Formats: sequence, structure tokens, C-alpha cells
Amino acid sequence: MNTYGSPVQIDIDSSSAEPPYEQVRGQIARQIIDHTLAVGTRLPTVRALAADLGIAVNTVARSYRELEEAGLVETRGRAGTYVSAAGESARAAVQRAAREYAANATALGIGRDEALRMIEAALDEAR
Repeated sequence: MNTYGSPVQIDIDSSSAEPPYEQVRGQIARQIIDHTLAVGTRLPTVRALAADLGIAVNTVARSYRELEEAGLVETRGRAGTYVSAAGESARAAVQRAAREYAANATALGIGRDEALRMIEAALDEAR
């Protein structure tokens, strides 16, 4: 259980090549996208999360900034950082793009396995 009383669950893998800020950002983003974190959920303060994870405050702050730039969270000044309703529209946009990709791949005769390999490769490149 985390010490900040939030439903946010994050595990930092210190042996990973992925930087800690990206691990935090990615795990929170996934929890928002899969609805583990509902719209309006208050995230822990930057200081509380940093202390709990044993990482620098600036690392968590960078993660939160990137989440805000992506529209997944919003900072309400001293009131804190909350899961944004805009995250829902971002999810819907990705779902529309996925449907369009699937339709295009099918129309071009690209099979399911090949289409999935292409998506996986694109996701790997995006990291």
C-alpha cells in the first residue's frame, strides 16, 4: 500500500533502461486509459509520490507535466493534480485511429498478424 492514500499504483524498476520519469508517466497514463484511475481522481502530490517511490521530486514533476501536456491530467494550482476528462477524448481519438487503421489494413489485404506486428513496431519506435 502506498503512503499517500491514493489509488495510484506505481512500481519503479531501477534496473530498467526506461528512465524513472517515463516509468511514472507511462504507468499513470495506462491507469487513466484503462479506467483504473477515474476522471476526477486526485493524484498524490509531487513530493508525496517522490518520497514514496524514492525518486527525485523533479522526476515526478516532469512526469506530471508530460501527463498534463497530453491532456490526461490537469493541475488546479494548490488544490492538486486530477485525472482530466480530456483523457477520455484522447482515448476516443486513439480508438478511432485504431479502427481506421484496421479498416485500411483489411482493405489493403494485410492480415491480422502482420497488421499487429506493424503496430507493435510503431509503438516500439515511439518509445
